[in-house]
Amino acid sequence: MSAAPGDFRLEPVAFDDLKGWRDDDPSSLFRAMRDCRDYITGTKPYRTGSLGLSADDLLPLLNDAASFDPMDAAEARAFFEERCRPFLIHRADDNPGFVTAFYEPEIEVSAVPDAIYRYPFYRRPDDLIDLDDKNRPEDIDPSYMFGRLRDGVISAYPDRGEIDRGYLEGRGLEIAWAKAKVDLFFVHVQGAARLRYPDGRLGRITYAAKAGHPFSPVGRLLIDRGEIARSEISMQSIHAWLNAHPDQIDEVLWHNRSYIFFREAAVDDPQAGPVAAAKVPLIAGRSLAVDRLIHTFGFPFFIRSQSLTHLDDGRPFQRLMLALDTGSAILGPARGDIFTGSGYDAGELAGTVRNDADFYILLPKAAAERFG
Repeated sequence: MSAAPGDFRLEPVAFDDLKGWRDDDPSSLFRAMRDCRDYITGTKPYRTGSLGLSADDLLPLLNDAASFDPMDAAEARAFFEERCRPFLIHRADDNPGFVTAFYEPEIEVSAVPDAIYRYPFYRRPDDLIDLDDKNRPEDIDPSYMFGRLRDGVISAYPDRGEIDRGYLEGRGLEIAWAKAKVDLFFVHVQGAARLRYPDGRLGRITYAAKAGHPFSPVGRLLIDRGEIARSEISMQSIHAWLNAHPDQIDEVLWHNRSYIFFREAAVDDPQAGPVAAAKVPLIAGRSLAVDRLIHTFGFPFFIRSQSLTHLDDGRPFQRLMLALDTGSAILGPARGDIFTGSGYDAGELAGTVRNDADFYILLPKAAAERFG
């Protein structure tokens, strides 16, 4: 469950207190800020998280960014210094924040199944409905945001094991087929992928919905079973263990009952990241997935991790980022997932990120007055 506001507080600080701020170049954020503004004003505002920050609080900053083109890093930083106040997200238990990372895999697929390509990516089924406090039955946990509607009755949707055993077969929901169940599973974890077809065509799938069940990390299961040491756990080590134990793949993967459904998306710009929960393209190294029940998309966060060094050639990670995505495992006020980009190399970078980090949120000055 997400943290309640009483489980953390915002502590006002100065930009000079942000170690590494003077070394950062946030110039690449301005295009994404313009995209966020266009979505908020042209489609609909982002949902306000429990922290109480709304799209209206953010719009003055986004409006200014729409006509701002920084000449250099110093001018980009000055833009935020003049319009925002930084706040340290201070957890009530005094523990530091924590970051992991995600990426957009590129996976070989076929548009039709055969003896090699056997594992489908599914579109959202028509019997999957959104749940809220008005229609959620009492026997379904409030954390479930989706359910099944059948014959007028709402119930929990079938989980990963049931779907893998054929629940959706024959309904024409398949987008494409992958070669390996393990590869398909890791696309589910990432929530998006580039699809490489045999004829060279490049497609893309992004998150559309989920079955509703909570995310249960298979890495934690393998640690608890003594299969992989806690110090060795990573996407790469989990992938290697699964490939080395094909007879246990179903048992382990079905431990994570969560199941993701996708929609197809165009690849208009191969250099741009996927369009994620905030409905704008992600920027490699500058996009952050946050707990959307607490935070509101589009707000800037400065993240600093002394121990996370492999993303910046041995230097501590210290960057201004935008909250543009969310995820089932991203729970808490100082919990984030860093988008590292698309393809194999981005996956190698993302797979080993598990680091303590300081989280600072930058609030437009008018909104900042409410927080001290």
